Amino acid sequence: MLFTVAVSAIFTAAIVFLLLTYGFSVMRIYGDSMSPALFDGDVVIARKTSSLERGDICIFSKDGSFLCKRVVGLEGDEISVDEDGVVSVNGEELSEPYLNVKNAGNSTVDYPVIVPENSYFVMGDNRKTSIDSRSAVVGCVDSRQVKGKLLIRILPTPAIPE
Repeated sequence: MLFTVAVSAIFTAAIVFLLLTYGFSVMRIYGDSMSPALFDGDVVIARKTSSLERGDICIFSKDGSFLCKRVVGLEGDEISVDEDGVVSVNGEELSEPYLNVKNAGNSTVDYPVIVPENSYFVMGDNRKTSIDSRSAVVGCVDSRQVKGKLLIRILPTPAIPE
């Protein structure tokens, strides 16, 4: 039994070492700003990159903390959010099938927002509670702040459809 535990610990350490060495990060999600996609306590793997596309979920640093949000706008995009929570990118309504409910949330920026060069406009999927690019506290995220693109949730393990 003790041998099995030791082998498991060594195997786990080797996997973590390989992930970190080859540009991956293992992170825990705090809060519910990304629900229903991610929940408080979920553990995820992110691939280190600063090149993101609209719809990607990214991890970025802000004032010493790591935040997890969805990319809504890319550099040069014009972003607007109306009072019903409908997001428009370059004058066209953004299709957001990942949302349960649209919500304008608390916005402290003036629309439209033009996303600066080498930056992203990010929003949490739980728009009512998320503090994101709609807030002057976060604003648009510089690509140098991006720590990675979310690849997979590993804990709790994703449900397997029957």
